[in-house]
Amino acid sequence: MRIAVIDGQGGGIGKHIVEQLRKRFPEMYVLALGTNALATGAMVRAGATEGASGESAICFNANQVDMIVGSFAIMMVYELLGEITPAMAAAISASKAEKLLLPIQRGSIQLVGIPRSPLPHQIEVLVNEVEERMKALK
Repeated sequence: MRIAVIDGQGGGIGKHIVEQLRKRFPEMYVLALGTNALATGAMVRAGATEGASGESAICFNANQVDMIVGSFAIMMVYELLGEITPAMAAAISASKAEKLLLPIQRGSIQLVGIPRSPLPHQIEVLVNEVEERMKALK
């Protein structure tokens, strides 16, 4: 299974996701896709198999992977302090890859009916869900 972890700004959320995926699945192909080189670098240092940065990389690779993980914000135009371009949001949304997204709530968009929990707990749930999806494929 090929998983893309998409993040922006400093790549902190993506870094934590990559670390946990790498701990649980040492042989998994993890592609770090950052909106900028700083985010990509943080995810690669955390153990991603390889990484690429920017709009073109995200738009191209969104359909090259089996699963996309990250914050819900990666599908929202101008989120992550404006780093998510319309083309990025469209490519991620239209991708045939399964998307597992963290309900991180910042800015003007609030997800109602979802209990707030600390980021480490959300990432643990995400990694458990990846594991369940992988078991279903076997």
